[in-house]
Parts: sequence; structure tokens; C-alpha cells
Amino acid sequence: MSRVIKTENVATERTRLMKAMAIAMRELIAKQGFDSQARDLTAFMVFALDSVSQSVERSVVPWEKRGYWVKADRFRMDWAWTEPTAKKLRVALLAEDMGAIAESIASLAQRLQNVDAPVKHRLGTPWVGAWEKLHAAQSAGG
Repeated sequence: MSRVIKTENVATERTRLMKAMAIAMRELIAKQGFDSQARDLTAFMVFALDSVSQSVERSVVPWEKRGYWVKADRFRMDWAWTEPTAKKLRVALLAEDMGAIAESIASLAQRLQNVDAPVKHRLGTPWVGAWEKLHAAQSAGG
């Protein structure tokens, strides 16, 4: 049996997720009301933030093995905003608290303002069905 070689590294995955969140943010801002697609977009951002947070931990493990503690800690501090933002957005979305959702989206928009997301992209619509996944995960976990 041959080895499975993963050609995509963690930084590439993180960059792709940040661009996807920026595209989803643009779609969400263009929406007039908060309908099912807006729920999907917001739930997708929750999942993307969770994935970014997990990718940070996978990135720092090799640095810690080599003794680059300061570099690892600095990197963790740079990305420390992802986990609390995801948690706050998840709670607000499940409670359907529009004020808290708007506040979380605004703080996330500040973080994503420097992300270059093209208008014409090949990403598709990965947010379709994200609300059902989030709701199902919450029902199974709670």
C-alpha cells in the first residue's frame, strides 16, 4: 500500500477558508433580509472559523517540536480571535439573536477587510446546507 501524500498544506487551507468567508460575507451583506440563505451563509462562517482555529493548532505543532515556542505563541495570539468569534456567532445564530449576529458579523468583517476575494471565483456555494448541519450538530451534541 502506498502513502497518501497531501499536497495542500495548512496555510493554503487557512487562506482558502479566509477567502471563502470573505465571499460569504460579501453575499451576506448584499442580502436585504435574514432568510434561509443568510442563515446558511452565517452557519458556513461558523464552520469556517472552527476550521481556521483548528488549522492554527496544526500549524504550531511542528514549531513547538523544534523549540520555537515564541513563534508558536505569537502565531496563536495572531489567530486567537477565531475561536471566540465562532462561539459567539454560533450561539447568536442558534438563538436567532439578530443583534448579536450583526455585532459578530461586523467584528468579523473588520478581520476580513484585507482578504482579497475576487468577484468571479470558482468556489461555488459551499454554504448551501450549512444551517442544517449546524442545527443537526447542535441537536446531536445537546
